Amino acid sequence: MVDDVERRPGNQHAGGGPSGAVIPEPSFAERARTLVHLGRTGTLATQSRKRPGFPFGSVAPYGLDEPGRPTFLISTMAMHTQNLAGDPRASLLVAQPGWTEDPLAGARVTLLGPVERVPAGEVEPVRANYLARHESARSWVGFDDFAFYRMEVVDLYYVGGFGAMGWVETAEYRAAAPDPLADVAPTILSHMNADHADALVRYCRHFAGVEAEAATMTAIDRLGFRVRARSGDAVQGMRAARGR
Repeated sequence: MVDDVERRPGNQHAGGGPSGAVIPEPSFAERARTLVHLGRTGTLATQSRKRPGFPFGSVAPYGLDEPGRPTFLISTMAMHTQNLAGDPRASLLVAQPGWTEDPLAGARVTLLGPVERVPAGEVEPVRANYLARHESARSWVGFDDFAFYRMEVVDLYYVGGFGAMGWVETAEYRAAAPDPLADVAPTILSHMNADHADALVRYCRHFAGVEAEAATMTAIDRLGFRVRARSGDAVQGMRAARGR
């Protein structure tokens, strides 16, 4: 996997079945927005004050405001907060929640931007949103050493698994909305893989002409779904449009 893939356009498409029909897919911006919506915790990388030039990674629960900017409730005692005081430039890596298979096959997104304290006049909606996602934070949100910070996203890099990656324009990310199936997708995937494994094998044959021994539905969205087919030691992915 390399990082010199060109910035992808707003709408990506995947090849279809034997007929060569084009199967629509959500844009990388939509997929990134959906992933950040589903996540609750990421890896916040700040610039080390002790070792200048070295990134310092921290586990970071986050909230989201309306334009999709991550927000953080952090203490002045935390090393990442001290690092941000010296240099606000940071990144937040969010990986696909609940993904337990090959980590390189799962989706992830890295958001880059300065992280700075939220102005006093803007704290209330940030606080309400954050606590809605992190109920346990009510226990320390009132402590004097804690404050809300927000990342002003200046760029994003999305990886959807093997061979699907690219930079995302910030304006496209802000304009995108989480996929309407995002919150129920895990239930759908669990049901299909547990109760309809035979149907997934038939999907591979019908939509992609692949004679699979086993198949797993790995993703579903408003436009279609993805299946990973296995035949012996060979594994390949396919996408099909959702029926209307």
